[in-house]
Amino acid sequence: MFTLPETKFDFVGDDYIYAEISPEMSEDSNFKALAITNELRKRDLPGVLEICPSNASYLVQFNPEVISARDLLESLKEIDMTKSNPSELNLEIRVIEIPIWYDDPYTEEYSKKYRERNVIKDDISNFNLVMKVNGYTDKKSFIEAHSSHPYLLTMMGFIPGTVWEYPLGLEKKDVLQAPKYISPRTNTPSRAVGVGGAFTVIYPFMTPGSYQLIGLSAVPLVDHEQKLAVFNDSVFLAKPGDIWKHRPVSEGDYMNIRKQVKQGTYQYKIKELHFSPEEYFAKRKSYIQKLMEGF
Repeated sequence: MFTLPETKFDFVGDDYIYAEISPEMSEDSNFKALAITNELRKRDLPGVLEICPSNASYLVQFNPEVISARDLLESLKEIDMTKSNPSELNLEIRVIEIPIWYDDPYTEEYSKKYRERNVIKDDISNFNLVMKVNGYTDKKSFIEAHSSHPYLLTMMGFIPGTVWEYPLGLEKKDVLQAPKYISPRTNTPSRAVGVGGAFTVIYPFMTPGSYQLIGLSAVPLVDHEQKLAVFNDSVFLAKPGDIWKHRPVSEGDYMNIRKQVKQGTYQYKIKELHFSPEEYFAKRKSYIQKLMEGF
């Protein structure tokens, strides 16, 4: 059985409590952060305004005129104790398929446009740079390495709709890594897929960014008009704790999906399931394979 880290609590100003489970990203810390913040939402404590889980921590905003910092801290500590047992971290999650056009010409154009800001300033695309630093020479093998396993959504932020994806079921030595730009791009294409460190990010809008671009998502992460059914409850696709599975698509498939999205007829492939961190850490890759059967 794995051991969960002990949480460190700090007051931030008059209306925030910051809880650090671990000083660096770890899967067990993230599962604990998700379990605690889910429980806190269920309790719907008067005065709690916002709950934001992160990679290995979480932040709670509260109204001190409704609930005192000390009372909230005691509640957080009590929840933390109940979620310090690995068997208590079970999550109800969604697996969502994200079709990606890898090595597309649009992100390649941005690679060239901003190459002077990158760690390698040669005339090389971001896609080929990430292949190179991870020891791949074959495009098909690299795409397989990036898309063959699911990703846990560990954190939301930067701009609305952005999420950080961390690969599940892999040993650390097998996780794809990429250096970030020395100086961020002033623009990144909407729905561009980037890799930075061990994380994958899909940019929901045209925005500055520093991750290496390797493809384009065919589907939106944000839908303000809520034309697609998956956005009925929220304009944002992502929810903390969701799992995303990338599916490589051709240019033709990409264009067809984009047409369906614009018509409002596209149906996301989604599977709801029960996720046990305790089983995951005991079996890892075999647990993930069983979990993803039929998806």
